[in-house]
Amino acid sequence: VQLQASGGGLAQPGGSQRLSCVVSGGQFVINVMGWYRQAPGKPRELVGRLNNADVYTYSDSVKGRFTVSRDNAKNAVYLEMNGLKPEDTAVYYCFAHVVGRGNYWGKGTQVTVSS
Repeated sequence: VQLQASGGGLAQPGGSQRLSCVVSGGQFVINVMGWYRQAPGKPRELVGRLNNADVYTYSDSVKGRFTVSRDNAKNAVYLEMNGLKPEDTAVYYCFAHVVGRGNYWGKGTQVTVSS
Protein backbone atom coordinates (compact mmCIF):
# COMPACT_ATOMS: atom_id res chain seq x y z
CA VAL A 1 0.00 0.00 0.00
CA GLN A 2 1.41 3.38 -1.02
CA LEU A 3 0.16 6.88 -0.35
CA GLN A 4 1.08 9.67 -2.72
CA ALA A 5 0.35 13.23 -1.65
CA SER A 6 0.38 16.33 -3.81
CA GLY A 7 -0.16 20.02 -3.29
CA GLY A 8 1.38 22.25 -0.69
CA GLY A 9 4.01 24.94 -1.04
CA LEU A 10 4.00 28.59 -0.09
CA ALA A 11 0.80 30.46 0.79
CA GLN A 12 0.09 33.90 2.17
CA PRO A 13 -1.72 34.41 5.47
CA GLY A 14 -5.44 34.27 4.83
CA GLY A 15 -4.91 32.25 1.68
CA SER A 16 -6.03 28.78 0.68
CA GLN A 17 -4.46 25.53 -0.41
CA ARG A 18 -5.66 22.06 -1.27
CA LEU A 19 -3.78 18.86 -0.59
CA SER A 20 -4.58 15.56 -2.28
CA CYS A 21 -3.55 12.02 -1.44
CA VAL A 22 -4.17 8.83 -3.40
CA VAL A 23 -3.80 5.33 -2.00
CA SER A 24 -2.67 2.54 -4.30
CA GLY A 25 -1.23 -0.95 -4.21
CA GLY A 26 -3.54 -3.88 -4.59
CA GLN A 27 -6.84 -4.82 -3.01
CA PHE A 28 -7.70 -3.32 0.34
CA VAL A 29 -10.44 -1.71 2.38
CA ILE A 30 -9.83 1.64 4.00
CA ASN A 31 -11.95 2.64 6.97
CA VAL A 32 -10.25 5.89 8.03
CA MET A 33 -8.39 8.47 5.98
CA GLY A 34 -7.07 11.85 6.96
CA TRP A 35 -4.22 14.19 7.63
CA TYR A 36 -1.66 14.88 10.34
CA ARG A 37 0.95 17.60 10.45
CA GLN A 38 4.26 18.21 12.15
CA ALA A 39 5.77 21.63 12.72
CA PRO A 40 9.49 22.04 13.50
CA GLY A 41 10.25 21.06 17.08
CA LYS A 42 6.71 19.81 17.71
CA PRO A 43 5.12 16.36 17.76
CA ARG A 44 2.94 15.17 14.92
CA GLU A 45 -0.68 16.16 15.49
CA LEU A 46 -4.02 15.30 13.98
CA VAL A 47 -5.43 17.80 11.49
CA GLY A 48 -8.59 15.98 10.47
CA ARG A 49 -9.86 12.55 9.54
CA LEU A 50 -12.97 10.91 8.18
CA ASN A 51 -14.17 7.36 8.67
CA ASN A 52 -16.52 5.17 6.67
CA ALA A 53 -19.46 6.26 8.79
CA ASP A 54 -18.86 9.85 7.65
CA VAL A 55 -17.73 10.85 11.11
CA TYR A 56 -15.37 13.80 10.97
CA THR A 57 -12.74 14.60 13.58
CA TYR A 58 -10.82 17.86 13.49
CA SER A 59 -8.20 19.50 15.61
CA ASP A 60 -9.60 22.51 17.45
CA SER A 61 -6.93 24.65 15.82
CA VAL A 62 -8.33 24.05 12.31
CA LYS A 63 -12.09 23.72 12.90
CA GLY A 64 -14.05 25.99 10.64
CA ARG A 65 -11.06 26.60 8.37
CA PHE A 66 -10.01 23.17 7.10
CA THR A 67 -12.15 20.48 5.49
CA VAL A 68 -11.31 16.82 4.92
CA SER A 69 -13.11 14.96 2.16
CA ARG A 70 -12.84 11.54 0.52
CA ASP A 71 -13.44 10.01 -2.85
CA ASN A 72 -13.84 6.31 -2.12
CA ALA A 73 -13.94 5.38 -5.80
CA LYS A 74 -10.49 6.87 -6.24
CA ASN A 75 -9.13 5.86 -2.79
CA ALA A 76 -8.32 9.52 -2.33
CA VAL A 77 -8.47 11.97 0.53
CA TYR A 78 -8.30 15.74 0.28
CA LEU A 79 -7.58 18.61 2.65
CA GLU A 80 -9.04 21.99 1.79
CA MET A 81 -7.32 24.69 3.84
CA ASN A 82 -8.77 28.18 4.07
CA GLY A 83 -7.86 31.15 6.21
CA LEU A 84 -4.30 29.92 6.50
CA LYS A 85 -2.20 31.22 9.38
CA PRO A 86 1.58 31.21 9.91
CA GLU A 87 1.08 28.63 12.66
CA ASP A 88 -0.31 26.24 10.04
CA THR A 89 3.22 25.95 8.63
CA ALA A 90 4.19 22.29 8.87
CA VAL A 91 4.82 19.12 6.96
CA TYR A 92 1.45 17.54 6.24
CA TYR A 93 1.09 13.75 6.15
CA CYS A 94 -1.83 11.85 4.75
CA PHE A 95 -2.69 8.51 6.32
CA ALA A 96 -5.02 5.62 5.77
CA HIS A 97 -6.09 2.86 8.09
CA VAL A 98 -6.39 -0.30 6.04
CA VAL A 99 -8.65 -2.98 7.48
CA GLY A 100 -6.61 -5.93 8.69
CA ARG A 101 -3.30 -4.25 7.96
CA GLY A 102 -2.96 -1.08 10.01
CA ASN A 103 -1.94 2.51 9.36
CA TYR A 104 -0.08 3.71 6.29
CA TRP A 105 1.49 7.13 5.78
CA GLY A 106 2.43 9.34 2.90
CA LYS A 107 5.88 10.92 2.77
CA GLY A 108 4.68 14.38 3.73
CA THR A 109 4.28 17.63 1.88
CA GLN A 110 5.47 21.02 3.12
CA VAL A 111 3.01 23.85 3.64
CA THR A 112 4.53 27.23 4.47
CA VAL A 113 2.36 30.21 5.36
CA SER A 114 4.26 33.45 5.18
CA SER A 115 3.96 36.94 3.74
